[in-house]
Amino acid sequence: MKHWLVKSEPEAYSWATFVREDGTVWTGVRNYQARNNLNLMQPGDLVLFYHSVSEKAVVGVAEVAAPAAPDATAEAGSPWVAVALRPVQPLPQPVSLARLKADARLRELALLRQSRLSVLHVRPEEFDAVLALGAK
Repeated sequence: MKHWLVKSEPEAYSWATFVREDGTVWTGVRNYQARNNLNLMQPGDLVLFYHSVSEKAVVGVAEVAAPAAPDATAEAGSPWVAVALRPVQPLPQPVSLARLKADARLRELALLRQSRLSVLHVRPEEFDAVLALGAK
């Protein structure tokens, strides 16, 4: 199993909407490195759901429900893909970007090194550290 982080502006698509809809197909990714990460996702992989821009915090855990498939919002024949995600659980306490940056266990977290990328790989120990921070 691999671990991931996806970013969404809460004003555009929030955790609350994701939960209310009982999941979504993660469409609209138009960056090749993020697309490559989507292609690596497999059903059962766990995903940190990050509210970007205004809130800047990990707010929940999702699961990959289906592997990458052509993105229905992209032009036919384009290289863009999407994955189906479903909610697993909210974090008891959101983990802010400031808390992520302050934790030595997360100094190599891809979110901190590639802040503009919307789909990121997370190492298992980093995933566990974020969950621990969110449990407090």
